[in-house]
Amino acid sequence: KNDSYDKDQANDFALWKAWDADDGEVFWETELGKGRPGWHIECSAMSMKYLGETFDIHTGGIDNRFPHHENEIAQSEAATGKEFVRTWLHSDFLNVSGEEMHKSVGNVVTLRQLTEKGWKPRAIRLFLIGAHYRDKLDLTDESLQQAKSNIARIDAFSARLKEAAVTEEGTGGVGFSGSFLAEFEGAMDDDLNVAEALAALYGFLRTINTLIDSGGLSRSGREAVIEALRRVDTVLGVIEREADSGVADHVLKLIREREDARRRRDYKRADEIRTQLRKEGITPEDSPGGNVSWKVE
Repeated sequence: KNDSYDKDQANDFALWKAWDADDGEVFWETELGKGRPGWHIECSAMSMKYLGETFDIHTGGIDNRFPHHENEIAQSEAATGKEFVRTWLHSDFLNVSGEEMHKSVGNVVTLRQLTEKGWKPRAIRLFLIGAHYRDKLDLTDESLQQAKSNIARIDAFSARLKEAAVTEEGTGGVGFSGSFLAEFEGAMDDDLNVAEALAALYGFLRTINTLIDSGGLSRSGREAVIEALRRVDTVLGVIEREADSGVADHVLKLIREREDARRRRDYKRADEIRTQLRKEGITPEDSPGGNVSWKVE
């Protein structure tokens, strides 16, 4: 009558729970009397109904590994005689400021609460996927701020790439894009190592920024970079689409106007535009060689 784990034997678990008064109206009338399926049976039944008697991937938290998933395997394979699941993915816990998140502690944090505090969904998503799924993840303002900064780096790069001067000749950037995709896919094939895949992304952005600085980015290279980012974002979901660009057209116009003012040595006008850009959350960064980039605050 009890499928909690205070059992003497690990293989002793309830397939069916007899009804008692605490269950209220939750029961079925059967030949065995009133009752309902045990917790583990519910999941086997739902899995088989929608995914079949054998399927590829079953996910869950590490707290589900035993007894829940062990019992799912036992009952499912006993019923069908087939392998139940080919691959199990168990994620570790999300902590809050170093403590495990629990309702009983009162430290549960919801997505709604984070967005109401001003954190953008893309930054929250980047934070959540930033660690390997089998590693603990600690939710703090500092970790969210780091994710926000990384989103700003990505946005600034996307805007700069769109405006970058390119050569009509050559293939500068094409080879880097191919190497990046191979590195990214290799990381994802290694037990979904998103942290390593993100490191490859940030390295790729630095490489292409350097290529832009040197004037070596070709038109075909820019197209290859855009396509590479599009492909990896089908996995990451954090790279802003052009239609949702974080750097608006009027801001890009101001950036171009400021560059023109600097070329004309009209530093007063350039400083005025810098002040305008700062109000938009954009900080121009001038390199000694005369190249201009910017970051989104």
